[in-house]
Amino acid sequence: MFQPNADAVYGFAHARLIESVKSHYQRIEIWDTPQLGALFTLDGRPMTSAGDEFIYHECMVHPAALAHPAPRAALVLGGGDGGAARQLLRHPGIERIVVAELDAEVVRLTREHLPSVHGGAFEDPRVELVIGDAADYVAAAGAGAAADANKFDLVIFDLTPPDSPAAGLYTPAFYAQLKRVLRPGAALSLHLGSPYFHAPRIAALLADLRAAFAQVRTLGTFVPLYGSLWMMAIASDTLDPAALSTDTLTERLAARGIDSLRHYEPALHAGLFSALRSVRDKLGPLPQQSS
Repeated sequence: MFQPNADAVYGFAHARLIESVKSHYQRIEIWDTPQLGALFTLDGRPMTSAGDEFIYHECMVHPAALAHPAPRAALVLGGGDGGAARQLLRHPGIERIVVAELDAEVVRLTREHLPSVHGGAFEDPRVELVIGDAADYVAAAGAGAAADANKFDLVIFDLTPPDSPAAGLYTPAFYAQLKRVLRPGAALSLHLGSPYFHAPRIAALLADLRAAFAQVRTLGTFVPLYGSLWMMAIASDTLDPAALSTDTLTERLAARGIDSLRHYEPALHAGLFSALRSVRDKLGPLPQQSS
């Protein structure tokens, strides 16, 4: 059973535990479920499943990547399952992806038990896996003589929530540090949580993002593993992904040869960025929301 907040529980009947490992940072469990196939949890929280990971990863990566006219370098914070890297590799202009994952055991276990999620991404020479604290990586990348070479067009926050070992990465101080490794026109994408389970957390995250970036757009889609509508955000000082037309998105996907996505498509794009009335009621006004 999963407990997204103190007042709610949900789960998957007949789930079978495959492996449980206590790493230096967290407990990692691999489960097999009739509904979503193999999935893994961190300290009891659902992270990724083989059956629906494409919903989350496609929405985390492609709206931001398509908003950028020519992304060449991407940084994934977390992302040890390889799903975000796999989606980024679909964009042929990508020359470098750094996956900064805290826990080597996450990489090992998901490589073994959820191979369809990473799809061999870590074997691609464009992907560099860095094991360690992502904050340390960003600090080092933004300092010294190599700083200009360590800049990114896209940053994907594929992390555990703020009340976890990743807490320090959801702060104004880290956003300021992150800006030192962003190229002009860069964007970052992050997940916020469920408006039905985590409304105060989402409001706080959005307030900090809006204080740090000129453009902050929210998007949402239902993720079966998370048991709810799941909200994400794209933040940038220049890019506005919600302003992209269906024709522009179609042209960019065709130019990049991306034609086999399973959830995201140009016809869905505007809907992702349009908050439901019930979500607006939960969170209050959402400035800069697409009309």
